[in-house]
Amino acid sequence: MDINTKIDELKSELIEDTQKLIRIKSVKDEGSLNMPFGSGINDALLAVLNLGKKMGFRTKNVDGYMGYIEYGDGEEIAGVLGHLDVVPEGDGWNYPAYGAEIHDGKIYGRGTLDDKGPMIASLYALYALKETGFMPNKRIRILFGTDEENGCGEIDYYLKREEKFSIGFTPDGCFPIIFAEKGITFFNIVKEFSNDENRKLVYIKGGHRPNMVPDYCEFSINDSNTDSIVKKINDFAVKTGFDLKYELKDNSILVKSYGISAHGSTPEKGRNAVMQAVLLIQSLGICSGEIGDAIDFFADNIGIETNGRSFGVSLRDDVSGELSFNVGTIELKDNKISLGLNLRYPVTSSFEEMKKHFNDKIEGTGFRIENMQHQKPLYFPKDHKLIRILSEVYTEITGEKSELLAIGGGTYAKEMMNIVAFGPIFPGKPDLDHQANECIEIDDLIKITKIYALALKKLSV
Repeated sequence: MDINTKIDELKSELIEDTQKLIRIKSVKDEGSLNMPFGSGINDALLAVLNLGKKMGFRTKNVDGYMGYIEYGDGEEIAGVLGHLDVVPEGDGWNYPAYGAEIHDGKIYGRGTLDDKGPMIASLYALYALKETGFMPNKRIRILFGTDEENGCGEIDYYLKREEKFSIGFTPDGCFPIIFAEKGITFFNIVKEFSNDENRKLVYIKGGHRPNMVPDYCEFSINDSNTDSIVKKINDFAVKTGFDLKYELKDNSILVKSYGISAHGSTPEKGRNAVMQAVLLIQSLGICSGEIGDAIDFFADNIGIETNGRSFGVSLRDDVSGELSFNVGTIELKDNKISLGLNLRYPVTSSFEEMKKHFNDKIEGTGFRIENMQHQKPLYFPKDHKLIRILSEVYTEITGEKSELLAIGGGTYAKEMMNIVAFGPIFPGKPDLDHQANECIEIDDLIKITKIYALALKKLSV
């Protein structure tokens, strides 16, 4: 029997085991001994390890941080890395978020795409290989993560105790293949001022996280000349098309800026409420001294640009395009202003190059960088063995050309050397990760299993 026929034969069990895993609410909770991320995530980990043991594989629980099933022998490891933890369900579901109900050929539930469904597909792909007599030249390891949605704290624990993959993939992105992921930074630029008793700009507050285009920002002005300020606000709104509103109370004006949210990796798809507010404040002419200098610096060097050109960090390459520059948060409170930034730089550039250009721009301004977080780019040349094999596999199973994708976002692949994101979302299908009514089509689940079976076979010979 060939592998694809075997997978078709296993369809009922594959669906049933996917449903069982979806029904476990594996959202991060208070941890304890051997359950570092809570009981729900631990239940999901034990469920897949028990399933792997039932299928006849070697299994290991790495102290509740991760677990894996393994097949075959050899010095090298061909692996699949995916995660069992999920984000909270949120509102707006048509069917129970942990019900794993089937409607119109789809399994509904949190984690069906991200990553529980594709991880069960990976496990069944390996089971089909084993049951049809395939013996790899490398060990094949299916590695189950438990903290991807909250910072990947499990990976470091695993890598200090266990082996890295020699080659592999993660089902944490989309098909065909994500071969390049930009370098990602999150940080604040901060400046403190001397006390100004005559300050008209009382506060600014906007945004939720650096990696989101903010859809709301507000600021308050204390000024007796409200009529003149209101006229300037109205004129500015007409001139720019910005969605601006205000409320009057005595000599105080509360101004509200409304934008359109988008992911920080694609800030050009949103409308930044924070920078709209900053540009409006500059146009009102209400700020002087150090605060005025800060507002002018933001307005003149960032404005509504999303590529960092005016800031001097407009890096780009032919592989992944230009740097993205997102202002995600702002806070002016008392005598301190802070701007939360998310910059994502091209894969052939370096963190040091980006940081040098950035530091050159803020030198002498009084701004400092705080809370810098950094993820290196991921980049595999198009002729790399891993890319070549996965491209062949995708085309063989789907009959479609394998287009290589470069993204500004980050996948689980960045956490483990020698792997790329490979599925599970097919071209033209909606990305329902973290959304209400997350679901996976059963036909796609079976196709994914066949793709991963052939991939594991070719990567392990």
